[in-house]
Amino acid sequence: MKNTFLYLFIFSVLVNIFQYVNSNKILDAKENEVTLVRAVLASTEKKMDSIQYGDYFDIQKDEDAQEYYYSQKLDYQKVMSKVNEDLEEMNANENGNSLIPYEPIGGKIFIVNKAKILNHRWIIAEFSNGELWGQILVKYFHNADKPTDFETVETILYERQRQE
Repeated sequence: MKNTFLYLFIFSVLVNIFQYVNSNKILDAKENEVTLVRAVLASTEKKMDSIQYGDYFDIQKDEDAQEYYYSQKLDYQKVMSKVNEDLEEMNANENGNSLIPYEPIGGKIFIVNKAKILNHRWIIAEFSNGELWGQILVKYFHNADKPTDFETVETILYERQRQE
Protein backbone atom coordinates (compact mmCIF):
# COMPACT_ATOMS: atom_id res chain seq x y z
CA MET A 1 0.00 0.00 0.00
CA LYS A 2 2.86 2.34 0.80
CA ASN A 3 4.32 1.70 -2.63
CA THR A 4 1.03 2.62 -4.25
CA PHE A 5 0.95 5.96 -2.43
CA LEU A 6 4.58 6.56 -3.34
CA TYR A 7 3.85 5.83 -7.01
CA LEU A 8 0.75 8.06 -6.92
CA PHE A 9 2.76 10.85 -5.28
CA ILE A 10 5.55 10.59 -7.88
CA PHE A 11 2.97 10.47 -10.68
CA SER A 12 1.17 13.58 -9.38
CA VAL A 13 4.49 15.45 -9.04
CA LEU A 14 5.38 14.54 -12.63
CA VAL A 15 1.94 15.63 -13.88
CA ASN A 16 2.30 18.95 -12.01
CA ILE A 17 5.79 19.51 -13.45
CA PHE A 18 4.47 18.73 -16.95
CA GLN A 19 1.57 21.17 -16.52
CA TYR A 20 3.88 23.87 -15.16
CA VAL A 21 6.34 23.56 -18.08
CA ASN A 22 3.52 23.38 -20.63
CA SER A 23 1.70 26.43 -19.23
CA ASN A 24 4.96 28.43 -19.17
CA LYS A 25 5.51 27.58 -22.84
CA ILE A 26 1.96 28.66 -23.67
CA LEU A 27 2.39 31.93 -21.73
CA ASP A 28 5.71 32.65 -23.46
CA ALA A 29 4.14 31.98 -26.86
CA LYS A 30 1.22 34.30 -26.08
CA GLU A 31 3.62 37.00 -24.82
CA ASN A 32 5.59 36.76 -28.06
CA GLU A 33 2.35 36.98 -30.03
CA VAL A 34 1.27 40.09 -28.08
CA THR A 35 4.68 41.69 -28.66
CA LEU A 36 4.43 40.96 -32.38
CA VAL A 37 0.89 42.36 -32.59
CA ARG A 38 2.00 45.52 -30.74
CA ALA A 39 4.88 46.00 -33.17
CA VAL A 40 2.55 45.57 -36.16
CA LEU A 41 0.06 47.98 -34.60
CA ALA A 42 2.76 50.60 -33.99
CA SER A 43 4.01 50.38 -37.57
CA THR A 44 0.43 50.57 -38.87
CA GLU A 45 -0.23 53.68 -36.77
CA LYS A 46 2.90 55.32 -38.21
CA LYS A 47 1.72 54.51 -41.73
CA MET A 48 -1.75 55.87 -40.98
CA ASP A 49 -0.26 59.09 -39.60
CA SER A 50 1.72 59.55 -42.79
CA ILE A 51 -1.31 58.99 -45.05
CA GLN A 52 -3.81 61.16 -43.23
CA TYR A 53 -4.53 64.26 -45.22
CA GLY A 54 -6.59 66.20 -42.69
CA ASP A 55 -3.79 68.66 -42.02
CA TYR A 56 -1.93 68.23 -45.28
CA PHE A 57 -3.31 71.48 -46.64
CA ASP A 58 -2.13 73.72 -43.83
CA ILE A 59 0.64 76.29 -43.92
CA GLN A 60 1.87 74.95 -40.57
CA LYS A 61 2.81 71.70 -42.34
CA ASP A 62 3.65 73.04 -45.82
CA GLU A 63 7.39 73.60 -45.84
CA ASP A 64 7.35 74.93 -49.41
CA ALA A 65 4.88 77.67 -48.45
CA GLN A 66 6.93 78.51 -45.38
CA GLU A 67 10.07 78.65 -47.52
CA TYR A 68 8.34 81.15 -49.80
CA TYR A 69 8.20 83.62 -46.91
CA TYR A 70 11.62 82.72 -45.53
CA SER A 71 13.15 83.46 -48.95
CA GLN A 72 11.67 86.96 -48.63
CA LYS A 73 13.16 87.20 -45.12
CA LEU A 74 9.71 87.12 -43.50
CA ASP A 75 8.45 85.04 -40.60
CA TYR A 76 5.45 83.12 -41.96
CA GLN A 77 3.74 83.07 -38.55
CA LYS A 78 3.77 86.86 -38.35
CA VAL A 79 2.51 87.05 -41.93
CA MET A 80 -0.33 84.62 -41.10
CA SER A 81 -1.25 86.70 -38.07
CA LYS A 82 -1.43 89.85 -40.23
CA VAL A 83 -3.45 88.07 -42.92
CA ASN A 84 -5.95 86.84 -40.31
CA GLU A 85 -6.24 90.33 -38.81
CA ASP A 86 -6.85 91.86 -42.24
CA LEU A 87 -9.47 89.21 -42.98
CA GLU A 88 -11.24 89.89 -39.67
CA GLU A 89 -11.18 93.65 -40.31
CA MET A 90 -13.16 93.05 -43.50
CA ASN A 91 -16.02 91.70 -41.34
CA ALA A 92 -16.46 95.19 -39.84
CA ASN A 93 -17.90 96.55 -43.10
CA GLU A 94 -21.55 97.59 -42.62
CA ASN A 95 -22.57 95.59 -45.73
CA GLY A 96 -20.71 92.49 -44.58
CA ASN A 97 -17.42 91.06 -45.71
CA SER A 98 -16.65 92.27 -49.24
CA LEU A 99 -15.12 88.90 -50.16
CA ILE A 100 -18.57 87.32 -49.97
CA PRO A 101 -20.48 88.17 -53.16
CA TYR A 102 -23.95 87.87 -51.60
CA GLU A 103 -26.11 90.81 -50.61
CA PRO A 104 -27.52 90.88 -47.06
CA ILE A 105 -30.60 88.66 -46.82
CA GLY A 106 -33.35 89.80 -44.48
CA GLY A 107 -31.07 92.56 -43.21
CA LYS A 108 -28.47 90.01 -42.08
CA ILE A 109 -24.99 90.52 -43.48
CA PHE A 110 -22.56 87.75 -44.37
CA ILE A 111 -19.29 87.59 -42.43
CA VAL A 112 -16.40 85.14 -42.32
CA ASN A 113 -16.61 82.93 -39.23
CA LYS A 114 -13.61 80.63 -39.65
CA ALA A 115 -10.65 80.68 -41.99
CA LYS A 116 -7.79 78.31 -42.66
CA ILE A 117 -4.68 79.46 -44.44
CA LEU A 118 -3.71 76.63 -46.75
CA ASN A 119 -0.41 77.94 -48.11
CA HIS A 120 1.29 81.16 -49.19
CA ARG A 121 -1.50 81.96 -51.67
CA TRP A 122 -4.83 80.34 -50.67
CA ILE A 123 -7.34 80.61 -47.84
CA ILE A 124 -10.50 78.59 -47.36
CA ALA A 125 -13.14 80.12 -45.11
CA GLU A 126 -16.62 79.47 -43.79
CA PHE A 127 -19.12 82.33 -43.76
CA SER A 128 -22.69 82.87 -42.62
CA ASN A 129 -25.35 85.43 -41.86
CA GLY A 130 -26.81 83.53 -38.93
CA GLU A 131 -29.25 81.53 -41.06
CA LEU A 132 -27.42 80.69 -44.28
CA TRP A 133 -23.84 79.59 -44.57
CA GLY A 134 -21.29 78.71 -47.16
CA GLN A 135 -17.64 78.43 -47.98
CA ILE A 136 -15.27 80.63 -49.92
CA LEU A 137 -11.92 80.08 -51.58
CA VAL A 138 -9.75 83.20 -51.45
CA LYS A 139 -6.47 84.08 -53.12
CA TYR A 140 -4.37 86.48 -51.07
CA PHE A 141 -1.26 88.56 -51.61
CA HIS A 142 0.69 89.68 -48.57
CA ASN A 143 1.79 93.32 -48.48
CA ALA A 144 4.18 94.23 -45.71
CA ASP A 145 3.28 97.92 -45.41
CA LYS A 146 -0.41 97.90 -46.33
CA PRO A 147 -3.43 95.64 -45.90
CA THR A 148 -3.39 92.23 -47.52
CA ASP A 149 -4.93 92.03 -50.99
CA PHE A 150 -7.71 89.43 -51.18
CA GLU A 151 -9.41 88.07 -54.26
CA THR A 152 -12.46 85.80 -54.17
CA VAL A 153 -11.92 82.75 -56.35
CA GLU A 154 -15.05 80.69 -55.72
CA THR A 155 -17.95 80.56 -53.27
CA ILE A 156 -20.70 78.16 -52.41
CA LEU A 157 -23.85 79.01 -50.49
CA TYR A 158 -25.67 76.06 -48.97
CA GLU A 159 -29.42 75.74 -49.17
CA ARG A 160 -31.48 76.34 -46.10
CA GLN A 161 -32.43 73.14 -44.29
CA ARG A 162 -36.20 72.66 -44.21
CA GLN A 163 -37.82 72.20 -40.85
CA GLU A 164 -40.41 69.44 -40.75
